[in-house]
This record gives sequence, C-alpha cells and structure tokens, in this order.
Amino acid sequence: MNLEEIIYKYALQNAVKHDGKAQKGPVINKVFAENPELKSIAKEIVSLTEKIIEKVNSMSLEDQKRELQRYPELLEERKREERKGLPALPNVTGTVVTRFAPNPDGPIHLGNARAAILSAEYAAMYNGKFILRFDDTDPKIKKPLKEAYDWIKEDLKWLGIDWEKEFKASERMEVYYEVSKIMLEKGYAYVDLGSDEQFKSWRNSKRKGEVYPFRETPPETNLELWDKMLEGKFSEGKAVVRIKTDPNDPDPSKIDWVMFRIIDTKKNPHPITGDKYIVWPTYNFATVVDDHDFGITHILRAKEHITNSEKQRWVYNYMNWKMPVVLEYGRLKLENFMMSKSKIRGMLETGTGRDDPRLPTLAGLRRRGILPETIKEIMIHVGIKVTDATISFDNIASINRKLLDPLARRLMFVYRPMIFKLDIPKKLVAKIPLIPAKGEFREIEVEPGDEIYLDSNDVENGKSIRLMDLCNVKIEGDTARFIGQDIETARNLGFSIVQWVKKKDSVRGEVLVANPSSEIERVEGYGEEYFSKLREGDIIQLIRYGFARVDQKSEGNLIMIYSHD
Repeated sequence: MNLEEIIYKYALQNAVKHDGKAQKGPVINKVFAENPELKSIAKEIVSLTEKIIEKVNSMSLEDQKRELQRYPELLEERKREERKGLPALPNVTGTVVTRFAPNPDGPIHLGNARAAILSAEYAAMYNGKFILRFDDTDPKIKKPLKEAYDWIKEDLKWLGIDWEKEFKASERMEVYYEVSKIMLEKGYAYVDLGSDEQFKSWRNSKRKGEVYPFRETPPETNLELWDKMLEGKFSEGKAVVRIKTDPNDPDPSKIDWVMFRIIDTKKNPHPITGDKYIVWPTYNFATVVDDHDFGITHILRAKEHITNSEKQRWVYNYMNWKMPVVLEYGRLKLENFMMSKSKIRGMLETGTGRDDPRLPTLAGLRRRGILPETIKEIMIHVGIKVTDATISFDNIASINRKLLDPLARRLMFVYRPMIFKLDIPKKLVAKIPLIPAKGEFREIEVEPGDEIYLDSNDVENGKSIRLMDLCNVKIEGDTARFIGQDIETARNLGFSIVQWVKKKDSVRGEVLVANPSSEIERVEGYGEEYFSKLREGDIIQLIRYGFARVDQKSEGNLIMIYSHD
C-alpha cells in the first residue's frame, strides 16, 4: 500500500467517525503510528494529508462509507471500539436481529436514544441486523407527526446508526388483520360489544363461576362481527377485539387485553394512511406480529415494559411462535432535564423547534455542541443494567469536554467589551496556541496605537495585567501602557492573564446561553479575526468561558450557542 493510500484510508475512517469531516491531527497520528519512520519527513506528510483530507471531505458521507468498505481491518477496528463495555447477549443462536421501534409522535430524546444505541451496538457486535420500525398505530392518543419520521432517521444517522430495513407499522394493517382472523377462528380472541365499564366490572370482581358473556361467543359469530368492524358497522368505542388470557391473573391489566380497537380516522386521520383504516391494532399485538415476521431475536427495552412482555407472550404461545429474548434494563433518570414527551410536544406546538438547545432532544443537544460520540459513550457505559441509573448534564459535559479538548480551536472572545489604546514601543506578534494537542498556533500582529477590546471585569485603572501571549501592560485611563514582555515577571507579580481582541480585525458575536428552566440569555461581545474563518456547526473553545457551537453566521456577526465550560 503506497503512502497516499495509507493517508486516504485513515482520512476515510476519521471522516465517517466525524459525520463526514475528517480531522487532520488524528489522521496524521494514525499514519505515524503505522509508519514511525515517516516522522523524518513530517512537513511533507502534513502537506499531503491536507490535500487528501480536502478530497475526502468533498465526498458525501455515503460515498465515504462505501469507500471505507475497501479496508475491512478499519471497519473491524471501529466495531471493536463501539462494542467496548457491553456484556455478551444471552441465547445467541444464528444471526442476531435487533430493532428500534420509536413512536413518531415527537423527536428522539436522551431517554429513548438508549434503546436505539444499545440495539444497534449489539447488532454490530454480532455482525447481525438492525431494523427500524415505526410504531405508528395510534392515530388518536399518540398521534404520529408526519415530520417526525424524518426527524428520527436524521437523529439516528447523526448517532452513526445504520439500519438494514425500515418500515412503518401502519403499512402492515392487512397483515395484522390476517393474524387477528386466525386467532378469532381458533377461539383465542373474541369481539367485545360491551361497554368498558361492563368489562371492568367483570374483570375486577369475577364472582365465583361468573363468565363474561362476550367471552363465550362462538368463533363463527366473532368472525362475522370482525367483518362488520372492518366494514365500519360499529362506531368508535362500540366494539373491540380482546385476547383470551388467564381471568384469574392478579394483575387486572393483563386480563383479556385489547388487541384491536376502532378509531374514527375521519376525525383523527393518520398522517400516512389518512382515513383508510378505522380498526387499529394496539402496541402489544402489532409489536408481536412484526417482531415475528422480521425475525427479531433480541429486544432491549426498559423494565417498565415487563408487563407488556407478559401480555405479548400470550400471542406468541397461541400462534406457536418463538418469543425473542427480552432484555429489560433499569430506568434512566435525567437530572435537570425536561424529559416529559408531552411537554416537549407542547413546546413544539407553540413554535419551539425540536432543536431548541434547552431541550434534551438529540437535535437540541446536537445544536448545543454535544458530540454523537458523547451520547453513545454514556449509553454504552450505562448499558443494560437492571438497576436505575442517573445522568445529568454535568455527566454529558464531562465526557463531551474530554472528547472536544484535543480537537476544538481555542479562540479569544471578549464579553462586556471596553476599548483601550495600545501604548507599545514597537510592533509585537502574539503566537497563540490554536489546538495545543496538535501543536497548532496562530499569530496576531499589533502596532503602536492599535485599539483592543478587553473585558470590563478584567480591567481597573492603575492595574497591571498580562495580555495573553503578547505583553504586560498597565491600565491608565483608556490606555494599555506597555511595561514589559516577560511572562515570568507577570507570574511573579501576580498579574491576571487576560484575553484581548484587536478592534480593527474583530468579529462581532453573540453567545446564547440555554437554561432548561428559563429563557435563553444573550451575551454580546467581540471575537478575534479567526472567527471570520469559522463555519456553521464548528465547535470551538472560548478561552476562559467554555465551549460553544457556531449556530449562525452572517456578514459582520456570529451567533454561537454555549455548550458547557
């Protein structure tokens, strides 16, 4: 393999890892790790790497992934990195098939991202298949949003999750009807024409020997009633199909639970099928049919679904189908987040975007500058423990900081700006670290008489300070008077080291600070000239303040969203 191809393969690997944009430093490190002797021509390697990265970054993410297939050793390395920390799956025989089944009634948030990440990771770990199933069979209570289907796919792609197959439950209505008909024919289910109060009265009392009358309806009659349901002869609430379970089950919710109900889709049209169907399967029925038909072998979900697993077992047993292995994990508690899906949806309906940085949606976290690797690392660490786990934004920030620190450019930005004239004896050049981990710097020149911005909190008349990587000055009115360049003197005398921005080359900016429980705070200031090179989506480190993501860029102004310190 020649040198250009070695650089090319590592550029592809890094680009796929970072949503299509390769980073120079990690690529060079990989090249040197494989070929240490190349360090003697480091300058040429850097130049060649920059050209190849430019080529790779011009490709679509899909093309990058396709090209990466040529280097299976790198794909295996990626899988090993991703699977780290997860225990083995039980009862693996043959191909592992997992699925993620979100209800498209809103965007993905941190809570339901766990099932998606773990299911996809396990499929990759066993070279299996991962399926995306939209659980959209409730057009009334958990009404799907048409745009949410694309939201969910966009969020999964951001997480680096690919899926083998994708389908909507609402597209499989005829399949559900066929299975229902079989169960009615065999006497495993019945059409209930009674009121909800009648059924609950029987279910909750069950006086000795008392039989719920509709439970005894013969199969042929149930089939006739089923046809009438499909023909629209019954209105909403007048007929349901129930599965026969143990009438003496101590948990009332598991007794003869509803398989199908009627929903008036003239009043509540489905975003995909409109008013074509009025008889809709419940979650517990449709899920079983789909999991069987698509060969799901392992299901990962929260332990609050234990009752659902027990309900679903009745369908598997009646149909003589093998039930997948179900792994139930503890609740994920999220501190200082607004996690209620109904509240999130309420905010969406009032005009707040799903990417509002105050929200714990993946889109909101992405806009705030949280990396997909951060979310994945947290979820893999939490894993499938049966005990409850708690994460806070501090946890997220800690991991995100660790990942960003060696990558983010460090730039000077001045809040609460005041203008001072530089009284210096000659032109000075500040050589300031840009990305210290990569040994990258930028240079800023200042001339006598240049004006600079300083943070009003950093200055006081008569106070001596050090301008970062430039010189030591004393504040005298609106002048910053030169008193030396020696940093050791500044340290010994306890001077504050402050950031500064050259006024002539400055870029106006706003930093939006998002607090989950309040309005977004806007802080205005000025950034150094390098800010003009930034692009929307770049995540940078504002020296002394913290990390921020470039949200919008227009001529003369930059809007950033504060991530964390």
